[in-house]
Amino acid sequence: MPESPTIDFVPATAEDYEELMSISSGIYKGVDYLPYSYHAWLKDRQRGMYMAKIEGKIVGFESFLLVDSGETAVVQSLCVAPWMRGKGLARIFIKFLFDKIHSDHPQVKRIRFAHEEDPLPSMLKKYKVITSKAVVSMILPSDQIEEAIRLLEARLDNVGQLNNYTVLEPAEVLKLFDGTKTSEDLLPGGLLIQGWLPITTQRSNLEMLFERKITWIYSQPQNTSGSAEQQQTNHEGKMRRGSPSLSPSSVRFLSLGTPAYPVLYTDATYLLDIDLFGIDPASAKIHVVQQLKLCIQSLPAGNSIICNVYGEESLRAELSQLQGGLMPFLAVNEQMVLEMDL
Repeated sequence: MPESPTIDFVPATAEDYEELMSISSGIYKGVDYLPYSYHAWLKDRQRGMYMAKIEGKIVGFESFLLVDSGETAVVQSLCVAPWMRGKGLARIFIKFLFDKIHSDHPQVKRIRFAHEEDPLPSMLKKYKVITSKAVVSMILPSDQIEEAIRLLEARLDNVGQLNNYTVLEPAEVLKLFDGTKTSEDLLPGGLLIQGWLPITTQRSNLEMLFERKITWIYSQPQNTSGSAEQQQTNHEGKMRRGSPSLSPSSVRFLSLGTPAYPVLYTDATYLLDIDLFGIDPASAKIHVVQQLKLCIQSLPAGNSIICNVYGEESLRAELSQLQGGLMPFLAVNEQMVLEMDL
């Protein structure tokens, strides 16, 4: 009986990039964030990145990011070479990574990660499900974007009932989460999920997101404080930047838009992740359209957009209706957040 090959686990380097890409092409239907993020991740002091190699050849990759003031390690981007899948490498790699976290970062109390639907039963025995979100996706080809936006805008309802729309600046985000009320109202499991990264609202985590140039859009119920001029502006559906006063107890809906980044799906295609927090369908639809419009403004002309929207399961039907008639992108149906204490 042949001996199992020796697997070496080594820190990832910039020189590994091309070989890693050659074994991971096609993952997540060509919209994996790793090709775009890899080199930036190497510079992040809070992240660990490791390769699995057999006889010097890359057969796997995995990383973790320290969040929650160093008490949580979020595991991201497990990748196994096609010819090694189904042979137990993922299990061995995960054990190595957990041992590494335990030895090098003894302050870590828990492991957390986001996973697509239908995790293995063995996984659910080890991890508890913190929350899950519906995923609704679409493709907007470059020559159809303007028409698609007009169609989406025509499907908005109850616009006049939303009197306070704001693109939040970092100081306003910090004020929004100063206390527990906002998290209780909006965040299932008490977690923000930004582009498959589940984190708490600790200040260090929020400051990390500020560096990523996330677009934060916030709305609150009618009859909140604000001048008549501000309310009229919002009633007309225009976006207001800045807010004289944010009351966490009056938060109604929040969305985070990831700066669009190029993906390997096709040439000149960018991916936009929109994470929704709240349960109001009218707000959800308006946030999606506004995030899309702001994203389009920041992209050069001639690029197509794949848009993944993550929201409460109760919003799935409304979000699907909003995108009806547009080209769907069926990659993931559900996003789950799992956690295990160390």
